[in-house]
Amino acid sequence: MWRVRFQMAVNRHVFATGLRNCTAEAIQTVPAPGGGVLWCVVNERDGLGDDLPLDFATSVRQGAFYGWPWFYIGNHADPRLARQRPDLMGHVTIPDVLIQPHSAPLGLTFYGGSQFPSEYRGDAFVTLHGSWNRARRTGYKVIRVRFSEGKPTGEYEDFLTGFVASDQAVWGRPVGIDVARDGSLLVGEDGNGTIWRIAYRGGNR
Repeated sequence: MWRVRFQMAVNRHVFATGLRNCTAEAIQTVPAPGGGVLWCVVNERDGLGDDLPLDFATSVRQGAFYGWPWFYIGNHADPRLARQRPDLMGHVTIPDVLIQPHSAPLGLTFYGGSQFPSEYRGDAFVTLHGSWNRARRTGYKVIRVRFSEGKPTGEYEDFLTGFVASDQAVWGRPVGIDVARDGSLLVGEDGNGTIWRIAYRGGNR
């Protein structure tokens, strides 16, 4: 007869608040100047139209408040909760990297491998699953989030695309992402249950 005992963790504390649906977390470990920083990607709220509010990727700072549910992207109040918490105005932390609304970021990893060109080292990759809550499709791709000397530049660029077949159909929806031991990138998607391996071949390789 098996016995399973659950023991509650002790000495827990709230690290940060106001993050709605933080779907993935990763520790930024490279390069050294920005190492050891907790990051997450956030699916923001629905129901405010095609272009509000922005999804985002951000470092998570201890004691920071990111707005949910009363505010988004700084002091922009959710009109459905207007005037409920005026005391929080001015205390909302702005995210580091803003992403097109309703892209639905789900996966996050930092590139610390040696297979890709050196300029990729320390950058982040984010999977955008795509969302139903937009008249024109967005997401359905993997983006590269740029860093310089361990700090985000606020920019991102398309890295893996081509999953949108038409305005009515997609055949791939990126979800999970990780760096393999050989430095290639592994991307899992649930549109048809495929794991993609992205490897670099250039120069003398």
